[in-house]
Amino acid sequence: MRAANEAAGRNRSERASVAGVLSARAPTKFIDLPEYRRVELQRSASAAIGVSNPFFRHHDRAAGATTEINGRELLNFASYDYLDTNTSPQVASAAREAIERYGLSASASRLVAGERPIHAQLEANLASIYGVEAAVCFVSGYLTNVTTIGCLMGPRDLVIHDEFIHNSALAGIKQSGAARRLFRHNDVKDLEEVLRTVVGDFRRILVVAEGIYSMDGDVVDLPALVDLRSRYGFWLMIDEAHSLGVLGSTGKGSFEHFGIDAADVDIWMGTLSKATSSCGGYVAGSQALIDILKAEAGGFVYSVGLAPVLAAAANESLNILRSEPSRVAKLHHNGSRFLEYAKSAGLNTGRSQGYSVVPVLVGDSLRAVQLSHDLLEDGINVLPIIYPAIPEGTARLRFFMTSRHTDDQLALAVEATARRLKKLETRNFGLASLNIDQMMQFSALMQDVATSK
Repeated sequence: MRAANEAAGRNRSERASVAGVLSARAPTKFIDLPEYRRVELQRSASAAIGVSNPFFRHHDRAAGATTEINGRELLNFASYDYLDTNTSPQVASAAREAIERYGLSASASRLVAGERPIHAQLEANLASIYGVEAAVCFVSGYLTNVTTIGCLMGPRDLVIHDEFIHNSALAGIKQSGAARRLFRHNDVKDLEEVLRTVVGDFRRILVVAEGIYSMDGDVVDLPALVDLRSRYGFWLMIDEAHSLGVLGSTGKGSFEHFGIDAADVDIWMGTLSKATSSCGGYVAGSQALIDILKAEAGGFVYSVGLAPVLAAAANESLNILRSEPSRVAKLHHNGSRFLEYAKSAGLNTGRSQGYSVVPVLVGDSLRAVQLSHDLLEDGINVLPIIYPAIPEGTARLRFFMTSRHTDDQLALAVEATARRLKKLETRNFGLASLNIDQMMQFSALMQDVATSK
């Protein structure tokens, strides 16, 4: 290696002597980058149309069914605390014990010096829930998808994914260098058409879908995917970020929901920040899969181990999931009741099946942002999803349920949403209500955002 470096240095010197001395140049300023221009354009858009940014609201305390923002007590539908474990005394006690025993950080990669007994306990707990051989945890849910797909797939491989898959899976596919195809959302017939055209052309084929889709709240057609896997021989990866603690009579996830053997799915992926009120991600599956990831996945090998306090919190949340199935039943009740109330009020809930996520489709991005602000005035915290995160015309508010919400809180939120949205519709408030100058400015901004991607 030293000889190769020395040869490369001689080659550089020879090229420099031929080309002459390069003139000095200043480094590019970040403020001049097109990426920064996009940020500025998005900031300017809200000022141009007179609507303030609804994001980055500061919470003054732990957020669950309720929260506090700027000193005001609010109903909260913008957090993932599905089973109300975020403020559990039982979870807090486990976290304190972990801090007292291990300190705050693992302080190293687990491969080197960061391994702690709580890591093994959490991973055994996860593997037991899925009824598979092993599991491994990572420091980030996003990283879990990126590093798992990046480790298992390469340039000679193919990843086929649902068109609504999470950005982290797309980032993992890009990092892997694998070819990429998509199929229409939850359309297994379309997936089979894709498979028919590619079988035999690639070394490995991975199909990726989600248990519950976080934008729409609908559930994967897992039985049909498992059937295709048995006929086409691909690896099947299911992202359970919004399914663990939610689907199934005891909250084990989509395999329990459908009564399917978890071993019929090759890779179970999930996050620790939803039903388990912690932070990080996991993969569960065969021992061979987990051994490969622990040995070769860069996001595990070269990353600090999950903080013991976070592992302890997630582990204790899983214990609550096991011992208190009533929380899952209450979450099911709340999701179903909210969906029922919303439909009765004439709200468009799209594809939602009434579990952890129920969107209210508004269509117009400007209207969705204003509706979020109006509801905040009414004491309800719920956030919009707007262009360019999703196509214009599909903007929505996303309501996340918890087992702690009451029927009265659900009814109040639906009533306020229907009432406020009706007022905006009556006023024809939205992009169509902008005056000529505002519309021209907004259109120019959006055009710049689109062309600068």
